[in-house]
Amino acid sequence: MSDRSQRLLTEHIESLRLAYASVRKRHPFQTDAIVTLPDHLHCLWTLPEGDADYPTRRRSIKTRFTASLAASGIRANRRCHERAVWQPRFWEHAIRDEMDLSRHIDYIHFNPVKHGLTDRVSDWPHSSFHRFCRDGNLLKDWAGVFESHHKKGE
Repeated sequence: MSDRSQRLLTEHIESLRLAYASVRKRHPFQTDAIVTLPDHLHCLWTLPEGDADYPTRRRSIKTRFTASLAASGIRANRRCHERAVWQPRFWEHAIRDEMDLSRHIDYIHFNPVKHGLTDRVSDWPHSSFHRFCRDGNLLKDWAGVFESHHKKGE
C-alpha cells in the first residue's frame, strides 16, 4: 500500500476477499500461498496453461477493493483512489523449481513475523499457512516462536 500506516486490508478483509473471489471467477487462477498484512499482501498464484496475465488480475483486485472502500464511505489519505491505497507496482517472479517454490511459500508465511505483527506464524489469521497445516503440509509450530524487538503492528 502507499501509506504503510494504514490497516485497510486487514480491517476490511471481507471486502478484500470478495474482490479477490470476484476476480478469480472472471480471470481464473489458483492461489498456492497467500498472506494479507495490514498494508500489503503477498500471493503465489498458478495461472491456467498459456496464460501469464498476472497484471490484469492484480490490477482488478486492487480496483475492486478500492471501489468497495469508496462505496462504503471509507477514505484513504483524503481520497479513495487506487494510488492512495496500493503501491503502484508489484513484484512478479516465475518459480524455477521445487526449491524456489518452497522458499517463496516460506517467505509468504513468515512475513507477519518479519514485520513484527506476531511472534508465531500460526497466530496470524490471514494466511494460507492454516490451510497448509490443515492439509498436513506444515506443522502448526513451523518456524517456532520469535520475540519481537518492537511493538506489534509498527
